[in-house]
Amino acid sequence: MEKLLLEKRTMLSNRLVQISGSKSISNRLLILDALYKDLRCENLSDSQDTKVLQKALSSTQDTIDIHHAGTAMRFLTAYFAIQSDRSVILTGSTRMKQRPISELVHALRDLGADITFTENEGYPPLQINGRTLKGGTIHMPGDVSSQFISALLLIGPFLPEGLEIHLTGDILSRPYIEMTLTLLKKVGFDSQFKDNVISVSPYNLESSASQIRYFHVESDWSSASYYYSMAAISRQSIRLKNFKNYSYQGDSQLKEIYWKYFGINTVTDIQELSISLLPENHQSVSRIELDMRTCPDLAQTLCITAAAKKIPFQITGLKTLKIKETDRLLALHNELKKIGCNTIITEESIESTHFFEISEPIEIQTYNDHRMALSFAPYALIQSLTIQDPNVVEKSYPMFWNHFDQITEIIES
Repeated sequence: MEKLLLEKRTMLSNRLVQISGSKSISNRLLILDALYKDLRCENLSDSQDTKVLQKALSSTQDTIDIHHAGTAMRFLTAYFAIQSDRSVILTGSTRMKQRPISELVHALRDLGADITFTENEGYPPLQINGRTLKGGTIHMPGDVSSQFISALLLIGPFLPEGLEIHLTGDILSRPYIEMTLTLLKKVGFDSQFKDNVISVSPYNLESSASQIRYFHVESDWSSASYYYSMAAISRQSIRLKNFKNYSYQGDSQLKEIYWKYFGINTVTDIQELSISLLPENHQSVSRIELDMRTCPDLAQTLCITAAAKKIPFQITGLKTLKIKETDRLLALHNELKKIGCNTIITEESIESTHFFEISEPIEIQTYNDHRMALSFAPYALIQSLTIQDPNVVEKSYPMFWNHFDQITEIIES
C-alpha cells in the first residue's frame, strides 16, 4: 500500500487556497440537470464522487458501478427508478455493498418503483427497472440518512402528483435536506418543509416554458474544515477563495464551532468572495461538548483538532458515521490512540478519556475513507506522521496534498 510521510511542518501565514465547488451542491445539481435539462453550472466539484456521478448519468450501459460513491448510489437509485426506458443494475465496491439502502428502496417501492436486491436483502447491488411513477404520500423515519430523503426530493417535481414525505421522530442532518429544497426553489420548483412534512409540487415540463438557470457553485465547506484545523493548531491565518458570508451548506457551522472552541474568527471579503481564518487571543476551553447531528462530517476534524490541543471532548449525534465509507467512530477510536488520545465510543458518540505522550512513529490507517486522511493531515503541524493510502483524498478533494504543500513548509531538523 502506498504511504505518504508528512514530516513535521510549520504553516505559512495568510496564504490563499481555492477549493473546488461543494460536492453536495454539485451532485444535487447534476441530478436536477439530468431531469430538467437546462441548468448551466460553474465551479462544479472536482471530486471523484462527482466525476463518478457525471459518468453514470451519461452512461448507456446496463450495469453501472459507482465504486465508493455513496451519494451517487442514493441519488441514482431514485433517478433510474423514474427512467421508464431504462433497466440497470446499480452496483459498487465491497464496502458499498455493506451500506444499507432499504429505507430508500422501500420508499420508492411505495411510490410504485420496480427495484430488487440482487445479492443481500437491504443492500446494493440493485436491479432497477424504470417506470413512470405518479408520486403521492410516503412515510419515513426522520433518522435515516438525509441522502435518502434528498434523493426522493430531487425527483419529486417530475412526479405527476408531486411528493409528500411524512417524517417520524428526530430528523438527522436537517441542513442537507434544506440544501436540497433551496436548490429546488432556485431552479423554480415549489416545495415546503413544515413541522415534519416535506412537500414538493409537480412541475409540468411540457406545458411550462423551460428556462436556463445558471449556478456558480460555492466552494466546499467540508473541505474548508481542514484549514480551520490547521489555523487552530498553528495559530496562523489563512484565506480561502469562493466562500460566502451566508451559505446553505450545513458544514458552514464550522465557523461558529471553531470560533467558540478554538478562537478562529472568520472574516468575509464580499467583493473577493473569500474568507480569512484569523486566530484571535482566546482563552482555551476546558472541555468540548457538542451534538453534531446536523454536521457529522465535521466530527473527525474536530476530534483531531481537540486531541492536538489536548482539549477533552464529548461528541454526540454521530449515528450516521457507522455506515459511511468505514465505521468512522471505530476508525477514530483506533487512530486517535496513535496521537496520544484514548477514547470510548458508543453507537452515536465519541468521548476522550485521557491524553498521553507517544514515543512510537505515527502511521495513520485510512480505511478507504478520504476524511481519515484529510482530518489527520493537520497533525503534521505537531509531529511527523505517515498517512496510508494518501490517494484516498481523491474521493472529495483531489488537490489537497498540493494545497497542503503550498501553505506549509518542513521544519529543518
